[in-house]
Amino acid sequence: MYKQALTAGAIFAMLAVILGAFGAHALKERLPADMLQVFETGVRYEFYHSFALLATGILYAAFPVRDLKLATTFFIIGIALFSGSLYAMALMSMNGMGIGKAGVITPIGGLFLIIGWVQLLFGIIRKRKV
Repeated sequence: MYKQALTAGAIFAMLAVILGAFGAHALKERLPADMLQVFETGVRYEFYHSFALLATGILYAAFPVRDLKLATTFFIIGIALFSGSLYAMALMSMNGMGIGKAGVITPIGGLFLIIGWVQLLFGIIRKRKV
C-alpha cells in the first residue's frame, strides 16, 4: 500500500464532506443557483478523486510502480487546482468578484486529473518496479 495516496485520499474525502455540508447549509441561501452548482461540482470531483487516491494507494500493493506514485501526485494537484478554483469562483461571486484570468486554473486542474487517470492506467499495465 502507498501511505501518501491513502492519507491524501482520506483527507480530501473528509474535506469534501465538510465542504459539501457547508455548501448545502451555509451557502444555499447566499449563492445564486448557478454558483451553488459550481461549488457542488467542486465537491463532487473532489469526492471522485478522493476515491481514486484511495484506490491508487491500495493498488500500489499489487502494482508497486512509479506510475502509481505519479498518479497520486497528479490527483492531488488536480483536486487542488480544479476543485479549489471552483470553490474560489463560487465564494468570490458572493462579493460580486470573479477570478478573472485565473479561471484558466480550472481546466489545468482538470488536465492534471486526466493525467492522473492515465498514470493509474499505466501503473496497472506496466510490470516494472519503482
